[in-house]
Amino acid sequence: MIKKCLFPAAGYGTRFLPATKAIPKEMLPVLAKPLLQYGVEEAISAGMDTMAIVTGRGKRAIEDHFDRSYELEHQIDGTKKESLMDGIRGIVEDYTFSYTRQVEMKGLGHAILTGQTLVGDEPFAVVLADDLCDSDDKSVLMQMKEIYNKYPDCCIVAIEEIPKEDTNKYGVISGEIIEDNLFKVNNMIEKPEPKDAPSNLAIIGRYILIPEIFDVIKDTKAGKGGEIQITDALLTLAKKGKVLAYKFEGRRFDCGSVDGFVEATNYFYNKG
Repeated sequence: MIKKCLFPAAGYGTRFLPATKAIPKEMLPVLAKPLLQYGVEEAISAGMDTMAIVTGRGKRAIEDHFDRSYELEHQIDGTKKESLMDGIRGIVEDYTFSYTRQVEMKGLGHAILTGQTLVGDEPFAVVLADDLCDSDDKSVLMQMKEIYNKYPDCCIVAIEEIPKEDTNKYGVISGEIIEDNLFKVNNMIEKPEPKDAPSNLAIIGRYILIPEIFDVIKDTKAGKGGEIQITDALLTLAKKGKVLAYKFEGRRFDCGSVDGFVEATNYFYNKG
């Protein structure tokens, strides 16, 4: 059973400056809900009850959001606005949140390693909140969890097809199809130029990882951009046949970019 979900949330969000000078990018709202809450709700939909969040300096708003606000609740008690707090109040009361800080920004692999103290020696999910996903039936994490239940010795990464000219923005995989929309990964490259990309199948911000990943990350040297890349660590496990890539059902919005953020806002507004 996967009960814990790790949220790396220590990045600076420089593509949204100056807004993210004082506001964590994970707290930017799509409609009236911050990105990180969407991610937490997706984890809950997949049966996870413990949220482990890797933060950094200037991220106090995240902890405050997933906490009681007695003064605010008192002010709106008995008014029409009280119902607006129902969703977050239930999350705060029914689920566990724990936090640790990533002191230096050394890449996603390092951020996940920093979260080891929170998730311990068990399989866990990872959600990057600025990849906002929506699906009509099962959430992306729920789809991935069902695959993990069939292949419990493997890590699972979510993938989608992208234009070939955009491969230098993503980790890109290649592999052999073993089921519909499911690949056994044999190669992974972080942000390859289009001419070097093994495919147009890009990893998005959803992972299920086995605890072995922590020891692998510790032995992984800095790669693209001088950072410890989770793609490089996963490649080590892929060479042992321990990484599967799942082409998920649903839509994903890159809310780390202004264009993707606006697209997501319009989508959820029209969806009602």
